[in-house]
Amino acid sequence: MRIVQFYDKNGRIIGGVITDKAIYPFEPQASSMEFIKNPDGYEISPNGIPVKDIRFAPVISSPSKIIGIGLNYMDHIKESKGELPRNPILFAKFSNTLIGHNEYIIWSHEITKKVDFEAELAVVIGKNTNRIENYYDAIFGYTCSNDVSARDLQFGDGQWVRGKTLNTFCPIGPWIVTKDEISNPHGLRIRSYLNGNLMQDSNTEMMIFKVPELIEFISRHITLEPGDIILTGTPHGVGTFRNPPIYMKNGDEIVIEIEKIGTLKNICRTT
Repeated sequence: MRIVQFYDKNGRIIGGVITDKAIYPFEPQASSMEFIKNPDGYEISPNGIPVKDIRFAPVISSPSKIIGIGLNYMDHIKESKGELPRNPILFAKFSNTLIGHNEYIIWSHEITKKVDFEAELAVVIGKNTNRIENYYDAIFGYTCSNDVSARDLQFGDGQWVRGKTLNTFCPIGPWIVTKDEISNPHGLRIRSYLNGNLMQDSNTEMMIFKVPELIEFISRHITLEPGDIILTGTPHGVGTFRNPPIYMKNGDEIVIEIEKIGTLKNICRTT
């Protein structure tokens, strides 16, 4: 099943189930977060809305936490000349960063001039992780994400929050694929394209810390709740470690594609 959120004509966010041609809203009307917390409390409307007529919203609009993972692909560690981490490297993004499929990534040249892309598999949590035995049980589903990063802020500050948390810096979607449709999240091809040019091409099997390990490590310190998002790290090919570096600019199209999930597309706009 694919869970999606979209904006109605009044700008309200509505959740539902999406097929190739239509979206079937939840009844009674609910967000994806409400559905994740109580999936038995909602029906699926028999009346579909054509996909071509809707504007996508972020698949989750108000999670309690967005937790990013740094340096979680061996090929990315090699290109960045980093060291193999002993434990997962955690950082935070906030809800102000979230945008949906086809929405604009926006930044000001007065704030940053080095905006980079990072294709990532995102995990959406479905259960509270207190006292859970099987960490796969905590997963609701998977989606595509782009951990957009202002490299001049990230590297200049000496810590990552500001460079990772500017408005619109976490495109996510276009939908959540429920975990029953992906038996193994560690064998998925993951790619990014900038203006149609292939930039990243790897596989989630290259993750150093696998999804259950990430959930176990995070929840040992921080309780994860339904709707929380984990960005599981990016593979090699990001712009900042290329020679010369390649950064996104006004009008660029950035596409994130993950096997068995879908394609997330956004356009860049500078002010």
